[in-house]
Order: sequence, then structure tokens, then C-alpha cells
Amino acid sequence: MARAAGVSQATVSLVLGEKWRGRVSERTADTVRSAAETLGYRPNLAARNLRLGRTRTALLVVPTITNEYFARVYTGAARVAAEHGFGVVLYPSPEGVGPARDPFGSAQASLDGIIASSMAADALAAIGEGGLPLVMLDADPAEPGPVATVNLAIADGMHQTARHLLALGHRPDRIAHLAAAIDTWTFRVRAQALHDTLGTSPAATAHSALTFEDARQATERLLSRPGARPTALVCDDDVLAVGACKALRRMGLRVPDDVSVTGYDDFALATAIEPELTTVRLPAEEVGAGGMTALLDALEGRPVTGTDLPVELVVRGSTAAPRQAQGLPGRAG
Repeated sequence: MARAAGVSQATVSLVLGEKWRGRVSERTADTVRSAAETLGYRPNLAARNLRLGRTRTALLVVPTITNEYFARVYTGAARVAAEHGFGVVLYPSPEGVGPARDPFGSAQASLDGIIASSMAADALAAIGEGGLPLVMLDADPAEPGPVATVNLAIADGMHQTARHLLALGHRPDRIAHLAAAIDTWTFRVRAQALHDTLGTSPAATAHSALTFEDARQATERLLSRPGARPTALVCDDDVLAVGACKALRRMGLRVPDDVSVTGYDDFALATAIEPELTTVRLPAEEVGAGGMTALLDALEGRPVTGTDLPVELVVRGSTAAPRQAQGLPGRAG
């Protein structure tokens, strides 16, 4: 290959090893890559990895694989990994957001690093005890341990939601919260942001597991409480929002005429229901890509910084002005 490119073997090694910058010109690097393509060169990854002490494998730990969000995170991480000759192993923690067990017996011997989504850093202790680089996604940036945290602007998403409802005419004391019954940073941030934007606690709060049926039951309990019925229901997740819509239909109430409903995530099901769901769109693939990029930077000794990715409220048909604001009769209270 060196002969075909008209360069030394050392230059070929530098270019194919991605160590040429600052030592070989861009033109020479292009010549070597062109020669490699013409000759059908494929690197011996096993030999190179053995020489470098690398497995070129990252572990992505998630609480569950049944949630569309984590599938998108994996897609983004795997795309960036493939561009750099890495593989990503997807590992749903058997304990959900609780302590994760080492799936390999010796993660240090099997992996180059760990990416964990929507979990606490200390939940990865059993896997990362060998000192593997750790990147956290959608997690508390103040936690010690990770080399970087890639987050979404979670609070801003809830601020956008609450401001949208207030602008429609919903009173703070008539906006309720269907919260996820999971004690993690991301859901604590959502609750605090809702409180901050409303300037008070929601009219009522009910907690639910992330299933349609649990959300339906929690919504029915919330709306059966004495006093004025909420005119809007803010849900921590699209699954909760769809369960809430199901409960409202069973109770003879219409969305959004009687109760506006908002979600969070913008899953595919947000547009599969009628009316379509007003929800916060999360760039999940970008989160996964950002996590893998941060891990690669750490492995190569490049500076690693945390980042917050913007989110967007997508307004659809599940929210409207409350009936009182429309001049229509509502339940007394």
C-alpha cells in the first residue's frame, strides 16, 4: 500500500491509525486512504485492539428496553460508535433504575466504557468498579463519578408546557400533575419546574407507574377527589398521558373540551391517538450520539464537557382554552 500511495510505511500507519493530524498533510492522508480503498484494505481490528488494549465496545445501560425513548438513545449511540469502529451493547438493568449488576463478570476486561441513561451514577458501581470511563445521560450533573453528563433541557420542557396552559387561560389552581412514580433526577426536575412556573403546587398530584393501566387508574382517582375538577392535566410521559385520556373517556369527559392533557417525550403514540397529543419532543437520538461522542473523547484523552440539548413543546389537539374561558358551563368550584 505504501508503494501504491508513494509514501513510507510509517505514513501509511499514521493515516490508517488516525494519528496523522499535525504530522501528515491532508493531501497525503487522502492519497493513502484512496490507495487503501482501491486495494480493498480492511484493518485487522482484532490485532489492533489487542495492541491498544481496547475492546472497542461500549455498554449502554438503560432502565428498560420497552420504552421508545431508550430505543432512540441506542440508535444515536450506535450510529456514532459505528462511525468510529466501535460496537454498543445494550443492557437493560434487571433492577430498572436500581443497582445494575455486571453482565460480564468482569466489565473491565470486556468493555472500553459505559454510557448510562436516566439512572444514578451509584447504580453503576458494580459495573464501573474497575475504573471504566462513565458517561451519564439524562442524569444529575452534580453527581460525582461520570466523566461527562449529556442532558436534555428537562426543566425548560416543563416550563414550556406550563406556560402554554397558562396562556390558554388555565388557572394555576386548576392544573393537575400526573407524575411518574419513579424517584429519579429527571422526574424530580419536572415536578420542580412545574411548581416554579405555576408559582404554586399543582391543584392535585397523582403518581403512577409508566403503564397505560396504572395511569388510567391514577387519573380516575385524581379526578374523583372532592372540589373543583382540574381543567388541565400535565403528564410526565406520553404513556401516562394516553392512560389519562383513556380514563377521561371512561368518565364521560372530553379532551380537550373538559380537560386538556399534555405529555412528555413525543413518542409515536402521541400522534396515534385522537386528538393528537400536545407533548414535549425530546431529541433522544442526539442524546445517545452525544453520549457516545463524549465517551470517545474521554478514551482519546480529549477534553470532555457536559452539554444540555434543547427540547421543544409540540402543540396539538389535546390542549385548548378551559370551558370557562370559552364561555361554556363547567363543573362548579
